[in-house]
Amino acid sequence: MKFHTTLFHRFESDGVQFAYVTPTAAVVQLDDVTAEIIENFSDPRGAEPGPWLETLEAERQSEVREAFDELAAMGMLQPVGAPTAPPVQSPPMPFPLATLVLNVTNKCNLSCTYCYEYGEDRVSDQKKPDGTPRLPMMTEETACKSVDFLLESSEGRSGVSITFFGGETLLNFNTIRVATEHAVRRGREVGRPVSFSLTTNATLLSDEVIDFLVEHKFGINISIDGNKGDQDRHRTFSSGRGSYEIILPRIRKLLEKNRPQGRPIGARVTLTAGMAPVPETYHHLIDEIGFDSVGFAPVTSAEDREYALDGGHLGTILRDFEVLSSDYVDAALAGKRHGFSNLHDLIQEIHLGINKSHPCGAGLGLLGVSTEGELGLCHRFVESGEHSLGTIDDGIDEKKRREFLDSTHISNKLACHKCFARPHCSGGCYHEAYVRYKDPTAPNLHYCDWIRAWTDLGLRSYATIALGNPDFLVNYESRPVPKLPVVEKNEGI
Repeated sequence: MKFHTTLFHRFESDGVQFAYVTPTAAVVQLDDVTAEIIENFSDPRGAEPGPWLETLEAERQSEVREAFDELAAMGMLQPVGAPTAPPVQSPPMPFPLATLVLNVTNKCNLSCTYCYEYGEDRVSDQKKPDGTPRLPMMTEETACKSVDFLLESSEGRSGVSITFFGGETLLNFNTIRVATEHAVRRGREVGRPVSFSLTTNATLLSDEVIDFLVEHKFGINISIDGNKGDQDRHRTFSSGRGSYEIILPRIRKLLEKNRPQGRPIGARVTLTAGMAPVPETYHHLIDEIGFDSVGFAPVTSAEDREYALDGGHLGTILRDFEVLSSDYVDAALAGKRHGFSNLHDLIQEIHLGINKSHPCGAGLGLLGVSTEGELGLCHRFVESGEHSLGTIDDGIDEKKRREFLDSTHISNKLACHKCFARPHCSGGCYHEAYVRYKDPTAPNLHYCDWIRAWTDLGLRSYATIALGNPDFLVNYESRPVPKLPVVEKNEGI
């Protein structure tokens, strides 16, 4: 039987050669023997291992055969003619939910220029099919029914999570309070604890709100774009007044009260054209304001928007990410944590051998809920009509759910089959695809080069940590309830 190498990505760290094996998401440290095997089986037409082994010195044959078998087990070698793309392996349905994102309000007290919910890239319909307006606020009753729906739809999970979202989420704080208290009580009754998270623009962080969030150990993400200039450029009130000076003291009070017992609080930065360098923004948010972590997300927009990112912008962002990644690695080598969450999350996926069948948990372990209880693929697709997956009263439309998941499985994205980074990207964000191509099942082809470069940076960073301070890798070995089915292969270095 002839064998040949599968899709892999070769990279180097501190002079040591590695390979990332795409079919199994394994990271393999290469030595002279494995490098020799790869070289001899790199021809797509393949080669017979037996005759080749016989050409080697007798004392080497056992060692080389063992190395060959290990590479085959890791997926780096396969028989000629074997499928090169992952087969469709639909998760067992109905797949138990892990997370609901409750859009508790459609209203916001800011008028951010790039907002996908209220701007030109909106996918939600502000009116029902009969022409009447949708409810601007989720009622306490709908929120509590959503909690019950989640607990009923998560059989087999050890715990579940609820994320409150908006608009500006805290505009409907009373519903958040009632739903949280109901979830705590119901979670205890069924033996399935509920954790909570929330995204906010921080304008409504009163003492009462802060005390409640800290008491219930909310995971909190604050949308903030950096220094005063960057924040006030896009994140303004309808009058045009900037929001930085208003949110800064509120954020600091939240951080102060939360730090003794709460979960880490993260800043979520939307990257747009014309912003300050990423490292400058990071240090402002971490060192000057005091956030625990910072995550950066390129703006989701059509390419003709003035704030949209083009290839030149993405190249600059990648170079900035390299600077922060170097700082992250230096901290890890010294046994210290670093708040660059983008790299932390990528390294965790690499270490755990995550191999995604879908880009995220949307429509699978995660669903969005509209103010009126309609179920959507995620919070970005609620109230979008064609992407509805049912209601909390009637349940999930399992036929539509399965059809969507089958159509978005990585095996059906032909453009991804020759990309080494597909285990982490799996084609990219459905909402981004819808905005760019009017098709949520389409791969995010405009990000491909960037994703490959970013994945390579993550692999090199991971390898450097694994070589220099392997004990630090324990920090990547725990993670929250998974939001999507993954194939895991924990081949280490």
